[in-house]
Amino acid sequence: MCLGVPGKIIEKYKANGLAMGKIDFGGTVREACLAYVPETSIGDYVVIHVGFAISVLSEEEALETLAMLNEIMDIEEEIGPEPNLV
Repeated sequence: MCLGVPGKIIEKYKANGLAMGKIDFGGTVREACLAYVPETSIGDYVVIHVGFAISVLSEEEALETLAMLNEIMDIEEEIGPEPNLV
């Protein structure tokens, strides 16, 4: 299963002709390609999947998604990862 994670654009620039940005994931900053979401601005929230911004979210949607992801991580810490049933 693949997961797209929301983050906030804190910087936009071009690199080798591609729209790029620095994306803040709650204190962790990573670089991502913004070519698929050219309408974005600094401060917008985007879903990042394998280094590409694939959609734009409202701040409310992004914060709700991050809260759910944090809950999942907390549960896994509490009960451990799902057992391997293979």
